[in-house]
Amino acid sequence: MRMTTAVRVRRGLEESIVTGRLQPGDQLDVDAVCAEYACSRTPVREALHQLAASGLVEVRSKRGTFVSRLTVRELTERFEVMAELEGLCASLAASRMDAQTAALMHTHLAACEERCAADDVDGYYDTNSDFHRAVYAGSGNAFLRRQAELLQSNLEVYRRLQLRVGDRIRRSLAEHRAIADAIAMGDSATARRLAHDHVVVQGDEFTELVIRLQGRVLD
Repeated sequence: MRMTTAVRVRRGLEESIVTGRLQPGDQLDVDAVCAEYACSRTPVREALHQLAASGLVEVRSKRGTFVSRLTVRELTERFEVMAELEGLCASLAASRMDAQTAALMHTHLAACEERCAADDVDGYYDTNSDFHRAVYAGSGNAFLRRQAELLQSNLEVYRRLQLRVGDRIRRSLAEHRAIADAIAMGDSATARRLAHDHVVVQGDEFTELVIRLQGRVLD
């Protein structure tokens, strides 16, 4: 899938924020970002809008856009909610997922395996997202699916960058396999527990990543 300019800009800014190149309180100048990424203002504005939705930047009326301060508390709260949504989706999918969606889930799982073998972290995250969305679809609950997809989007930078810590990408794949197996066997309780724990681990991994890269403990 071809990456849009807005996504390219957003991901570049995300990494600059998380690695500390852009510090909390720094102002993001639209023209400077346009020059850095050789693009027009439209995709930059779209990227900043997406960053604001995820909480990485703050738009201040008549003042501009500034890098937000990341805190462990805020991240933990978001991951707690995401873990519950993931667990509920997997639990329902174990009893409701149809054959077509199950086949799609396993197709995305196979793609995750390919990206993992290639050590392609960003490619793995994209296929990982597809796997999770198949589980959401398998829940058979349209409202739950929309809420899970919305929070997944808002947490993208955190879930993507934590894959760079240690051998997380391989452990993530093993967890995906276990979740898919539990869903295929119709084991709702196990699917729920595994999906919940899979996301909780991501929150812990991301905290470790930020501390390692920024050299400071978050409040």
